[in-house]
This record gives sequence, C-alpha cells and structure tokens, in this order.
Amino acid sequence: MKHPISPEEAVAGIPDGASIMIGGFLRCGRPQRLIEALLASGKKNLTIISNDTGFAGEGIGALISSGQVARVVASHIGTNPDTQKGLIEKTMQVDLVPQGTLVEQIRAKGHGLGGVLTKTGLGTIVADEAEVLTLNGEQWLYAPPLAADFGFVYADRADMVGNLAYTLTELNFNPAIAMAADTVFAEARVIVPVGAITPDDVRTPGIVIDHLIARA
Repeated sequence: MKHPISPEEAVAGIPDGASIMIGGFLRCGRPQRLIEALLASGKKNLTIISNDTGFAGEGIGALISSGQVARVVASHIGTNPDTQKGLIEKTMQVDLVPQGTLVEQIRAKGHGLGGVLTKTGLGTIVADEAEVLTLNGEQWLYAPPLAADFGFVYADRADMVGNLAYTLTELNFNPAIAMAADTVFAEARVIVPVGAITPDDVRTPGIVIDHLIARA
C-alpha cells in the first residue's frame, strides 16, 4: 500500500536544479496541485520537460513567470508569451522538440531503449544540432532517451498500490512520464480501493509510482 502524501510533502524533497517531467496537454490532464505546490516552494533553476508550457501565469506558465525555470524541453510554446520572451531574449534555455519525437524520447527511457530514429527535422536547422545516421542507405536523426529526476502525472483513478487508469487526453504524456522519471508522483481525480480498477483498465502499474498525492 502507498500512503497518500500532500503536494507540499511531495515537493519538499525536490532540490534546486532538478529536472521534472510534467504530464498533460495545455489544461488537460495536468497535475495542477503538484505544480501549485512547486510554485509555492520557490524551488529554482528547474528543468521542465513537458508537451507545452501552457499559458502565462498558470500551471507550468506560472513557474516560468516566477523565474523558477532555467530550461524548458517542449514541443509547443505558442500559447505562452513568457516562454517565447525567454527564448528570444536568451534568459531561459528553450529546447523545441517535435511532439512525436519528444514523447518517443520519453518512452524510450521508460522502456530501456537506446533512443529514437526519426526523419522529422532532416534538412532543417534541427539536423544541425543532432546526430545524423545513415542506415540501409537512408538518413535518420538520432534522438537519445530523455530522462528526468522527477515526474508529475495525473490520472482519473488511482488505487492504493498506485495502479493508474486514465481518461481521454490524460493518456497523452502521463503514462510515458510515469515510466521514465526516476521518482514519480501521481495525482488522481479519485483514489479507490485495490481491485476497483479492473486489470484491463490499468495503464500504469503501481510498481513505477513512488508516491500518491492525497485528495484535497
């Protein structure tokens, strides 16, 4: 059994300079209470790895607005002018990665794979900073596995051993992050008894979840 902890307890052990993967897509499937606790903690020089940086002043965007983020790895920053400003003015490192490549890099880490081969970015400036391999007469960009010290994920349901079931858009980056990050905190809409989630509905096994976040 996993004893649920508060978001504040979860972030207390995160040091300055940590790398954190955060699940979700804009406002969908975000572990919002964990993000808010991280914001309140004042932890700084963070690396945030996520599909996007959300909106200015909320969620991941609030972490950026507060100056707590030193580096972002994301595929979409178009809804957050603060991220764009950081990129243009070079006050924050922003690594833009194609969405499919990004999630595959995370998945590769979680499944013990050596990386990803992709044609996305060939013939563009992306290739200037990547390793290009030739296999069977074809060129490929090599994208290494992507790791993080911590992972924040959100699910529809969690049981008391950490098994997770997701709904709709929650299925985007959350399951991959749960497998890839070194220490994983899971926030869920509800926490249910063991057995309430059928085996067919379990998308993330509890063995990879380190801590459950107690409901408010």
